[in-house]
Amino acid sequence: MEETFERQHALADARAFNNTSTPEERIRSGKFESLRVSRSRIMTQLTAATNPSHRTVLERALKSINDQMAEDEANS
Repeated sequence: MEETFERQHALADARAFNNTSTPEERIRSGKFESLRVSRSRIMTQLTAATNPSHRTVLERALKSINDQMAEDEANS
């Protein structure tokens, strides 16, 4: 899963650097970046979470984000 995210991020960076992205690519890149930041934040919170209920909520959120990123990758 990490390889997929790293590959998506590298592609987004390359397109931004070349400034050849289409409006759709910029939207997709922005959505990916938002998901990536949310994923990072949730992983940080999950590391510190001690309450089992809170951990469950965070794990579900992380799964949802991972699923969305994988779906976006499959549709690209």
